[in-house]
Amino acid sequence: MAELAELKDPNIRAVNEKHGDDHGVNLTKLRAVAKRLKKQQDLALKLWATGDSATQLLAILISRPKAFGRDELDTMLRQARAPKVHDWLVNYVVKKGPHAEELRLAWFADPDPVVASAGWALTADLVTKRPEVLDLPGLLETIEERMRDAPERLQWAMNTCLAQIGIEHAEHRARAVGIGERLEVLKDYPTPPGCTSPFAPVWINEMVSRRQEPVGGW
Repeated sequence: MAELAELKDPNIRAVNEKHGDDHGVNLTKLRAVAKRLKKQQDLALKLWATGDSATQLLAILISRPKAFGRDELDTMLRQARAPKVHDWLVNYVVKKGPHAEELRLAWFADPDPVVASAGWALTADLVTKRPEVLDLPGLLETIEERMRDAPERLQWAMNTCLAQIGIEHAEHRARAVGIGERLEVLKDYPTPPGCTSPFAPVWINEMVSRRQEPVGGW
């Protein structure tokens, strides 16, 4: 923790705070520390218990995803209120462990929108990897009904799911684009030059164009 404290940069923290994160450690330097430490599950648990965001990010990087129990991960997710910690926990630990599907189903319907956003993030991952286990028309219906008024982090996760359905599944592409156009979620999101807009119709069109597939339904 002392080493991480030395890596803190007030300028980085100021930028991160705009996105709801409360740490100021350069992530490249954080990853270098993790690379040196290698996987250490016991140390990871101790670091996580500090509650400090930068320390929890390091804990995630040196943990062993398959060593966590289902209830343990559920508790950790509910403790992870900083967006970066939340995202890393889902992507670097939960997705790689044996409890991903069970937790996806539990979190998807959770009344806490931050927890529910993790369920939607895992669902978006399945849209690409295992769509056969999903009801894609049902997901589109839910997105159309709920995304516009959803809290920010849940809205973002639902929008990602919408875009992935449109990108990966040509038979649902026109409907996904239409939903995005009607709801206009993230339409005016500031996008840096060279980056793809998170506005679903633009995102879908851009990714499909890169694959040289017909967009269909536009």
